[in-house]
Amino acid sequence: MIQRIQTLYLFVAAILAGGLIFAFSLWKENELVVYAFDLLSSENTLLKIVPFSFIGSAVLSFVAIFLFKNRQLQFVLNRLNILINLILLGVLIYYLLMLPGETIISEKGIGIFIPFVVVLLLVLANKAIHKDENLVKSVDRLR
Repeated sequence: MIQRIQTLYLFVAAILAGGLIFAFSLWKENELVVYAFDLLSSENTLLKIVPFSFIGSAVLSFVAIFLFKNRQLQFVLNRLNILINLILLGVLIYYLLMLPGETIISEKGIGIFIPFVVVLLLVLANKAIHKDENLVKSVDRLR
């Protein structure tokens, strides 16, 4: 059912991962504000996967919304999405800790925390999906 609370969690996760990467910067170095899609022109191959991970996470969240009839597949897609976001968070933290030229102070942007919030929303969605699955199983036992 599309009006369940996990739909709201998944929709907000899709908006965060797909839309807010254009609004919030990841970091700022030497008066250059870096957004997620600016990393496509980077020479570092590790940073080139960041925008694809954000978009992949948004697409997986959006697809999982419409899989409400197949709760097990929805649960598995959310787990895969959590894994993608944890890898993305690891890449971003690794790069921020290894920023070269820290004689000029670089500012970290709020966009770094987007994968963390998305993981939190996906965990809440999985919890609600699991609760629905248990409810359906308990009703099937009564038949």
